[in-house]
Amino acid sequence: MIAEKIRPIKTEEDYQATLIEIESLWGAEPDTPDGDRLDVLLALLESYEAKHYPINPPDAIEAIRFRMEQQGLTRKDLEPFIGSRARVSEILNRKRPLTLEMIRRLWKGLGIPLESLLSG
Repeated sequence: MIAEKIRPIKTEEDYQATLIEIESLWGAEPDTPDGDRLDVLLALLESYEAKHYPINPPDAIEAIRFRMEQQGLTRKDLEPFIGSRARVSEILNRKRPLTLEMIRRLWKGLGIPLESLLSG
C-alpha cells in the first residue's frame, strides 16, 4: 500500500486530520515507515501550533507563585531573593516591580526562567 503524501498543515481541517492520524500512529516503532511518518507529522503539528496557538510564558509574579507552590515555599523563603517581608508583599501584590538584582537572585536561586521574570 502506498502511503498518502505528507503535506503542510494549512487549515484547521488539516490540523484536525493530522491529530487523528497522529493518534492512529501513536506507539509506532522508531525507524519504521510508520515511526518516521509519526515523527514528521509531530514536527508539522508543533510548527502549526506554535504559529496558531502560541503559549505565552507566565508573567513574573505568576512564575514566582508557581515556583513557590512547586517547592512548598512561603513568603519568608523569598526574602533572601527579594528583600524584607514588606518588599516581598509589595512584589507579590504587584505594587512594586522586580528590580534587575531581584530577577538575578530569583533566577539563580530558584531557577525561575528569565523569560518569565522579565515579562509582566
